[in-house]
Amino acid sequence: MNIKSSFFDNKSSLSRILHEDLDASKQISKELLSLLPVHPRPIVIACIGTDRSTGDSLGPLVGTLLKEKTSSSEFFVYGTLEDPIHAMNLKERLNDIQQTHLNPFIIGVDACLGKVKSVGIVQVGAGPVKPGAGVNKELPAVGDAHITGIVNVSGFMEFMVLQNTRLNLVLKMAKTIANGIYFAGSQIHQKQAFQQFNWTFDQEKTP
Repeated sequence: MNIKSSFFDNKSSLSRILHEDLDASKQISKELLSLLPVHPRPIVIACIGTDRSTGDSLGPLVGTLLKEKTSSSEFFVYGTLEDPIHAMNLKERLNDIQQTHLNPFIIGVDACLGKVKSVGIVQVGAGPVKPGAGVNKELPAVGDAHITGIVNVSGFMEFMVLQNTRLNLVLKMAKTIANGIYFAGSQIHQKQAFQQFNWTFDQEKTP
């Protein structure tokens, strides 16, 4: 469900991280944490794409990897290789998410096409992704924030470009993104545990 790298509502807050950097996952985690709402809201990771296209499988791969991590429970993950969110069911799945969670903060994860020198870059920023923009499909924008990976080059026969993207690159990027989200969830869990400890300690001190 690819998008072009120019289709963002808030470009000024966009961070670009090379997936091969040693600390790429921690950079993604840091940027993601900075975008999360101050007040508690259900945090939904909506991983968009399909396993029927190599380049477009980035989102479902991220969702599958997150589902396999036990501590990803801080987030609600939708969109996996087994149960993908794609063009045919996107509106229905977004509606289900809104009905299931009260005022969710949605983070859209999707594949992206861009310039040659940008292939392998992970982008994290505020505002939604626009699925299908790269292949001229009218689909609803997704997310209060987004994480996208530039998996190949845009500009010509983009559907074919997605079909012929190397799975090795997509899988490496998916692992980096999933680890970044996982680290962010761990940080949230530690913070909540610390706050709960302080609250319990204060209650015990109260006569």
